[in-house]
Amino acid sequence: MFNVVLYQPEIPPNTGNLMRLTVNTGCRLHLIHPLGFDVDDTRLRRAGLDYREFAEVRHHVDFETFLSAVRPTRIYAFSQFGEQLFTEVGYWSGDALLFGPESVGLPREILDHEAVAGRLRIPIAPGGRSLNLANAASVAVYEAWRQHGFRVTDSPR
Repeated sequence: MFNVVLYQPEIPPNTGNLMRLTVNTGCRLHLIHPLGFDVDDTRLRRAGLDYREFAEVRHHVDFETFLSAVRPTRIYAFSQFGEQLFTEVGYWSGDALLFGPESVGLPREILDHEAVAGRLRIPIAPGGRSLNLANAASVAVYEAWRQHGFRVTDSPR
């Protein structure tokens, strides 16, 4: 239904947790290289548990390759600098929810890319800095899925 896209993820347990999330919500996981870890990393396997074998994970050498291979309906980039709250969007099947590396977030050239339909933010309390990547993606996926009545109606592209 939705494409969860990690741009150059750095922390293996986050990716493992997102493998579990995508299996349990009917989404596809896309990893845009370079990765900050080896896909056989023990921490990735531990966090992904036995969901790894069921997760549909696609690897892409860069953002442009992802765009041409997947051709998502729309791309929403999640950033603490997003102009719009993630709850203000009506998500469509086939949309891509894009998240950046844990340490720095999405770079400006990706946030400003013509393929990005919007930059969204998840609010946090004053004094907070950021959410864990897996938690942020979970919040976004569940909002998008909620809007579809928690149905899995089709496969993401």
